[in-house]
Amino acid sequence: MEQYLKSIKVGFIGGGNMASAIGAGLIHKGILNPDNVWVSGRTDRTHGFWKDLGAHPTLNNNEVVNNCDIIFLTVKPNMLDDALNTIVGKKAIEKSKLFISVLAGVSLEILHTKLSAVAISPRIIRSMPNTPMMVGEGITVYCSNNAEPKDLELVNTLFSYIGTSQIVPESLMNAIGGLSGCGPAFAYLIIEALADGGVRMGVPRPIATKFAAQVLVGAGKMVLETGRHPGQLKDEVCSPGGTSIAGVHAMEAGGVRGSMMNAVEAAVNKTNELTSQLSLK
Repeated sequence: MEQYLKSIKVGFIGGGNMASAIGAGLIHKGILNPDNVWVSGRTDRTHGFWKDLGAHPTLNNNEVVNNCDIIFLTVKPNMLDDALNTIVGKKAIEKSKLFISVLAGVSLEILHTKLSAVAISPRIIRSMPNTPMMVGEGITVYCSNNAEPKDLELVNTLFSYIGTSQIVPESLMNAIGGLSGCGPAFAYLIIEALADGGVRMGVPRPIATKFAAQVLVGAGKMVLETGRHPGQLKDEVCSPGGTSIAGVHAMEAGGVRGSMMNAVEAAVNKTNELTSQLSLK
């Protein structure tokens, strides 16, 4: 499989953060051959990033679809129409190709409608990855209603090289996106807050930030590798009358638990709103 992956030609329509997380993550892992990667982007900075990796940056979306058999749609959801409109002519993509969308809130139904206007028999997979893929610790969920078994196997393999990958029903995509897709932003906020607490108590900023980040890494691994409930692991750290339970009490008083639940809910609601808006077009 690895040898096959190095031979496939992969394109990205949109060369920003998500494309970088996927493409750069796979290139750095040695899974994709950078000479087989085409990326369309609009800025010199984006082009420079991909050129330094050995890929082919371009301003032309046609160049991406014409050269590649697998095309990632990595633009903002509201930019999809503009991106597809630059593909010259109806049915410009004459060969059946695999499209992998990472567009939040854009359903398979919408993707089929829009892509069928420019491509013959497009095979489509809707995915929701997150940016820690760039360091091999991503989470990706995906679904499809017309991809071939070999397409699903290929996508699972690609995403598994840069994190955890799992197929789910489309009905769960928006909800999981609010948890894992937006979750890194919430985690960075927690890391920053923990580091600020350390700085307030006299810890130098570089040490505080490093240790705060490692706290989340270590705690996450404890949950994943022990299989224990997070509440049980928390209880094992909190001795009666001790320092940890004092800190947990302060967090509960500040509404941290409810705020984190509200953050996921707000993210999911926003995704659902985007889905509704796109469905009306």
